[in-house]
Amino acid sequence: MRTVKATAAAVTAVLAAGAASVAVGRFASDAALRPTPGRPLPTEPRLTVHGTAAGRITLTRALASQRPGTYGLAGDGSHAVVGAVLDSTPHTADTVVRRLERVTHGTLHPGDAVWFTPNVHVGNPSTALGLDHADIDVPGELGALPAWFVPGARDTWVIAVHGLGTTREQTMNVMEFLHRHRLSVLALAYRGDLGAPRSPDGLHHFGETEWRDVDAAIRYAVRYGAERVVLYGWSTGATMALRAAAHSGLRERVSGLVLDSPVLDWETTVRALAAARRTPGALLPLAVRAAQGRTGLDGRRVAEAADPDRLRVPTLIVHGPDDTIAPWTTSRRLAARRPGLVALHTVPQAPHSAMWNADPQGYEEALRRFLTPLM
Repeated sequence: MRTVKATAAAVTAVLAAGAASVAVGRFASDAALRPTPGRPLPTEPRLTVHGTAAGRITLTRALASQRPGTYGLAGDGSHAVVGAVLDSTPHTADTVVRRLERVTHGTLHPGDAVWFTPNVHVGNPSTALGLDHADIDVPGELGALPAWFVPGARDTWVIAVHGLGTTREQTMNVMEFLHRHRLSVLALAYRGDLGAPRSPDGLHHFGETEWRDVDAAIRYAVRYGAERVVLYGWSTGATMALRAAAHSGLRERVSGLVLDSPVLDWETTVRALAAARRTPGALLPLAVRAAQGRTGLDGRRVAEAADPDRLRVPTLIVHGPDDTIAPWTTSRRLAARRPGLVALHTVPQAPHSAMWNADPQGYEEALRRFLTPLM
């Protein structure tokens, strides 16, 4: 009887440990598989507002608050835009003063918790940028996909696809630039976004299924007059663009790709997001296995999206070595394999999906040089 009890206890312990491992894996993988649009990724630290004055804001000193460039500053019920660090302005050793460009909505008070976001603009192209636009629905395989259409004089359309932790508001960072160059822009909300259909399992699939929504946008654009399309994606939106360019039935209409912070190695991204949730290093493989088990992700199928030999159109990759979510080295290798087809514009000191924010002028100049032959 003692042997039987000991065996039963051991089996129970193993089962409990197994269940705990499954629970840990699911929780850790949720950061990648269930990102909340418009909420910060776990890699983005919370900062505290220490004070505001005319055109200035004082924040907690951290690597994030010292980034160069222009960012949205989001809080619960507030949004502002901050510019350059004002080193010459008096401040304490544990704070940073930045230029406060504007408060878009809400108010900022000392003690408020805020975080940096790539989304500089909120609202829609009309309210945020003064651009005429139409709210349209793109017919997708799961239902209607909300989109903004900003018309341009050219018959080349740009289909813009946001990535992890953001919304289609992110596309407005470059919308004025694209409009000045007379390009039509279709900014898409895809499955899982607010107002769009949920995926059947409610999970994000790193572009392996979401690319079909980009395909639907290509079909819409061609139906309504586009002769050519440029697919422009951030983060996992870039992964979707790659897959659509390879598999769409209208891929011959794709004349170029712009990939900002592309997620080319989903396992590394899952690990990074799980680690940011304070998952111990020894348990990170559980997050990867959980993500694969929950979504059916096939590493080979996902990797083929970034296969250099599959690229057929001119491609601009904008990425930087400080991206902790999507490895810059993978983008660099991709560009090195196809130097005649892929251009890499490197942006230092930029977090994931915020290459424009860190250096708007340099970013737009690289974009201008790339797009000019495709217009």
